Amino acid sequence: MNKIFLFLTLTFITLTINAQQKNKKAVIKVEGNCSMCKSRIEKASIKLKGVKYALWSPITKELSLIIDESKCDTLKIKKAITGVGHDTYNLEAKKEVYNALPACCKYRDPNSIHMNHKKVKKP
Repeated sequence: MNKIFLFLTLTFITLTINAQQKNKKAVIKVEGNCSMCKSRIEKASIKLKGVKYALWSPITKELSLIIDESKCDTLKIKKAITGVGHDTYNLEAKKEVYNALPACCKYRDPNSIHMNHKKVKKP
């Protein structure tokens, strides 16, 4: 009886460990406005170990990810994104970090959406 219980326990533990996916797709809602926001959000995500792919859309405000769950999770990614000034679905960036963003990136200001969000080339 003890051998059966031990076998079942080890099987359960093995299955639980293997349940973490190496190429899990995830989508996170992230606030932002422009191509500068896009670059900042994607860089904050992709620099984390375990993030294989990150693409943010300024239209849908969604960050599409492919992650290795054994190395990273969505909470860690959300914390990295709020660390560079962007709010996620359930985490908010610190006020001082948000205030340091360029004017066109201040998504909390309803007037910022009407700004010219194209990068200006310096002469």
